[in-house]
Amino acid sequence: MSATAEATKTLINYRNEGGIGIIEMNDPPANTYTYEMNHQMDEAILKARFDNNVHVIMLTGAGDKFFSAGANIKMLNSVDPTFKYYFCLHANEMLLRLEHTPKLVVAAINGHCVGGGLEIAMAADIRIARKDSGKIGLPEVNLGVLPGTGGTQRLSRMVGKSKAIELMVTGNTFTFEEAKEMSIINDIFDRDNFKENVLEYCRQFCPPNKASRAVGNIKRSVQTGWEIPLESALAVERELQQRLFASDDAKEGIAAYVEKRPANFTAK
Repeated sequence: MSATAEATKTLINYRNEGGIGIIEMNDPPANTYTYEMNHQMDEAILKARFDNNVHVIMLTGAGDKFFSAGANIKMLNSVDPTFKYYFCLHANEMLLRLEHTPKLVVAAINGHCVGGGLEIAMAADIRIARKDSGKIGLPEVNLGVLPGTGGTQRLSRMVGKSKAIELMVTGNTFTFEEAKEMSIINDIFDRDNFKENVLEYCRQFCPPNKASRAVGNIKRSVQTGWEIPLESALAVERELQQRLFASDDAKEGIAAYVEKRPANFTAK
């Protein structure tokens, strides 16, 4: 495909469905990503961030065989090392944008999730996989490289240094059940109606069910505070709490508790 054709192709499907911003990687058969796909995903993340009617972001892959097989190897084989460096830098920035957005991000892993695909999924806050639908892992060592869009850092923070090194230097892929045991995956849903069921899972974090600003600020407090000194992290937590105290939802939640009735949250 020519660069011009690639630039005009829709590689990311984005829509707001009932308060859930759905970002779907769409480059069959394996939803491998190029700079152009990442550029479109970056735009979708910003759309979801700025849309006050989006309360949760859901990441998934088109079809039912691949979430994503990672970076497009043919593309990497055709560009020079400088391009590859900036490609990785942009991917880092894109995934940090997900982590910095004060809205819960759920990865609906609908198929194989390997290499850069897992690196994208690890930037989500919660990962739910479709039962018996694929493998997961970081096999980049088999290409003579390392997981270069956050894999070495996010995986080690999830499973510990030694286990992460073992998983990456062997380059093996493993089942979703094994990933759940290592806390890489939060849950596994049945194959039937998988995406609909993940959407239903996401809806519990949207108004009127939950105060979505509180959900988003819990996420932000953890993501920002994770690796800064405790005293500084507690300061972040206090400032985010103060913003919530001033919200309509906090007033509603506290009043509903006192009045012994269900709260009706509005995301305000």
